[in-house]
Amino acid sequence: MIELKSVTYHYPNQTLPALRSASLSVSAGEFLLVVGPSGSGKSTLLRCLNGLVPHFHGGTLRGEVSVAGRDPVAFGPRGMSDVVGFVFQDPEAQFVTQRVEDELAFAMENHNLSQITMRKRVEEVLDQLSIAHLRQRRVDTLSGGERQRVAIGSVLTLHPSLLVLDEPTSQLDPQAAEEVLTTLQKLNEDLGLTIVISEHRLERVAQYADKVCYLPGRGQPLIVGDPRQVLAEAALAPPVVRLGRALDWQPLPLTIKDGRPFATDLLRSIDQEHPITVKSGLPKDRDSSGRPEALSPPVIIADGVWYRYNGTEALRGVSLEVQRGELVALMGRNGSGKSTLLKNMVGLLRPQRGKIRILDHDMREASLTEVTRRVGFVPQNPGRLLFNETLAEELAFTCRAHQMPTTDTGPLLDRLKLTGLARAYPRDLSAGERQRAALAAILVARPELLLLDEPTRGLDYVNKEQLTALLNDLRAGGVTVVMATHDVELVAGCADRVVILGEGQLVVDGPVREVMTESMIFASQINKLLRDDRFLTVEDVLGGLGD
Repeated sequence: MIELKSVTYHYPNQTLPALRSASLSVSAGEFLLVVGPSGSGKSTLLRCLNGLVPHFHGGTLRGEVSVAGRDPVAFGPRGMSDVVGFVFQDPEAQFVTQRVEDELAFAMENHNLSQITMRKRVEEVLDQLSIAHLRQRRVDTLSGGERQRVAIGSVLTLHPSLLVLDEPTSQLDPQAAEEVLTTLQKLNEDLGLTIVISEHRLERVAQYADKVCYLPGRGQPLIVGDPRQVLAEAALAPPVVRLGRALDWQPLPLTIKDGRPFATDLLRSIDQEHPITVKSGLPKDRDSSGRPEALSPPVIIADGVWYRYNGTEALRGVSLEVQRGELVALMGRNGSGKSTLLKNMVGLLRPQRGKIRILDHDMREASLTEVTRRVGFVPQNPGRLLFNETLAEELAFTCRAHQMPTTDTGPLLDRLKLTGLARAYPRDLSAGERQRAALAAILVARPELLLLDEPTRGLDYVNKEQLTALLNDLRAGGVTVVMATHDVELVAGCADRVVILGEGQLVVDGPVREVMTESMIFASQINKLLRDDRFLTVEDVLGGLGD
């Protein structure tokens, strides 16, 4: 199905190649998982399969690419569209109509298929993806998981031989992500559809893959093979694999189910040989709930906040307090109100009922300029913050806007692994690099309160660990952090407290260990494996063993 031979590709005006001598072979009907560090060339590799590279992005490509017997360089994206179905990281980027049924028919109309054929295929796709109930819905009213399935359906109507997906679960809550991946598994097994998927959250998808393609980056050759073999050596691995490697479990577990036989013996060993109490990992000024001791008024007070979009209640009477130096994770399904609450906190939206006080500002009256001098906000789409010619200019602009001296930004860029990108054009960066660049553009102003909306979108495990360490340092320095996220592993590594929203209402508010252990969905992979509130991360387990 796919054959790449010594493929080297340079983006325009770039001296270093995004891909260097990449060779890959994928058989028909295989499920290939593409993994690697942020910026290692995963998206570039995927775009080679339908001709977006080089036709859309320009640059220079050398080597041979063959997909279903066609050369994507010769055929171009349109000529490959009936063979390769491509689903982007952001499904909204490929929607062109307002109604679900029209979106499913759009590609077929462009290929001039008959009305009878189009109607038949639309019905088939609606049934295959279990989205028949959405056919008359507007796409802008769908949840994240529904949008992702409609995007998949819009390319399936052309009956492609290959389905390519670029981080399809990066914006989805755990339940919606599971629905999308189950759909892909069904398409692979029931229809024999070849699937190539790029993903950072390997704990979600590793168990579905027949083969893993690991891109180490820095021009090193691809590593392709059985998932256990590749993940046993790769620098990036999901938590249960990391734990299995550390404890030399054989065979190496890829899933919770694989790890169950080892879990009972592990807990017995810890309790008998290394008895420990619950590890909070929190500073001394925190009480038993994990919250900072209330020595001063709360930084955030939300009292009965309501907000409505066009007749839809996004927030319904939310009340919440956050203390200085606390790190609070907002979790919940797509559409539960997390982003709306953050926007009300920073002043981009104003409460329609109830009130919010942020650092002594009444958000019904405070000007956005006043608030943003002390509050930093990184939105879900980091590109909205990046508009200068270089990353260095982005940071200098923030300093000028806050009437601050332009300080040495080297340590901050180094901490975020952006040192070599100070002169890069921000919109040319990879998704993960843009996320870190936006964070740098906010942190350079040294905010007292940091609001983050999906901060790990596009980040690999290494960068996620670095972000976790950075957030813990900020918290220790007195910075208050509130983040909306679906990333349970990030929450396990740094949050004091979890607030779960549902349909605009506050459903759960409690210490991270308690909330995760009592949840089947919003729990880390290690916590699901051991079901013990002492252990949320691999580091918790190794610490319990005295390592």
